[in-house]
Amino acid sequence: MKFNNTKSLQQFILLGILILFSLVMALLSEDFFTVTNITNLIRQQSMVAIAAAGATFIMITCGLDISVGSTLALSGVVFALLVQGGIPILLAAILAVVSGGIIGSLNAAMIVGAKINPVIATLGTMYAVRGIAYLLADGQAVVNGLPLEFMNLGRGYIGFLPIPVLILLIIYVVFGFILSKTLLGKYTYAIGGNIETARLSGIPVKKVMFSLYVIVGLLTGLSGVIMASRLNSGNPQIGQGFEFDVIIAVFLGGVSVKGGEGSLTGTLIGTMIVGVLSNGLNLLGVNAFYQYIIKGVVLVLAVMVDMTLKGNGINFKGLLKNVQRGGSVNG
Repeated sequence: MKFNNTKSLQQFILLGILILFSLVMALLSEDFFTVTNITNLIRQQSMVAIAAAGATFIMITCGLDISVGSTLALSGVVFALLVQGGIPILLAAILAVVSGGIIGSLNAAMIVGAKINPVIATLGTMYAVRGIAYLLADGQAVVNGLPLEFMNLGRGYIGFLPIPVLILLIIYVVFGFILSKTLLGKYTYAIGGNIETARLSGIPVKKVMFSLYVIVGLLTGLSGVIMASRLNSGNPQIGQGFEFDVIIAVFLGGVSVKGGEGSLTGTLIGTMIVGVLSNGLNLLGVNAFYQYIIKGVVLVLAVMVDMTLKGNGINFKGLLKNVQRGGSVNG
C-alpha cells in the first residue's frame, strides 16, 4: 500500500484532465455548461460511479468483474417486475439490490472457490445473467403497471440535489472510509500488493475476496435500480458497454494494473472524465462508433500513464500475469 507523491501527482493530473476536457467541450458546444446538461451528466454518471466504487476494491486486488453491465440489467428488471407485481417500492428496491449481491456471490464462488480465472468466470456470468434478464422480462422492457412513484429514485430531488447524486455521495463517504480506515480496506491493499505475503501474514484472503465480489454485485444492483427508475422501465437490453465505462473510470482513477494502489477519490474523478467525454461527444454529434474508438484509446492511455508514473514502462506480460493471479486465491 503506497500513499506517496506519485498518488497525489496522479490525482492532480486527473483533475487537470477533467477541467481541460470540460473547458474544451464548453468551447465546442454552447449547450455543455448549461444547468440542465451538467445535472443530467452528473445524474447519469452517478450510476457508473456507484458500480465503479465496488469495482475499485476488487481491481485493487487485481481482480476483475466484467459482468456488471448484465447485473445492472437484471437488477433493473427484477425491480420493475416486483413493483409491477404489487411489492412496495422500497422493499422491491432492496430485493433487486440483493439480486445483484447474489450475482456477486456466484462470481466469488467461481473465482475464489473454484479458482476460475476472473475474466472467464465473469464473462460467463455476463452472458448467463443477460439471458436471465431477457427471460424474466419476456424479451422486452417491463413498463406496464409501474406507478409514478417508481421514477422518484432516478429522477427525484431532495432539495436541489438529485437523489442519485445524494446516494452517490453517501456511497463514496461510506466506502471511502472503509477503504482507507478499516481492516477490510487494509486487507484489500495488502492482497493487491502481494497475495502470497498477505496470506502468510494471516489475512483471510478467501473471505476478503469473496466479500469484495459481493460488494461489487450489491453496488451494481443499486445502480441497476436507479437506472430502471430513471428510465421508468426494467429493460434487459440496458447496460451493454457499462462494464467498459466502469473499467475505464477505475483505471483512469489511478488503480494500478499491478494492484495494491488506488482510491475512491480517483475513481470518482475518472468517472466524471468518462462522463464529460461521452456527454461532450454526444452534444457534438460524434458517431457512436467513433466514441468506442476514443474510449479505447483513453483506456490504453490511462494504463500507460499509470505505468510511466511508476517508472515501470508498459509491461503487458505483467498485466496479463496479474489478471491471471486474480483468479488464484489460495488463502
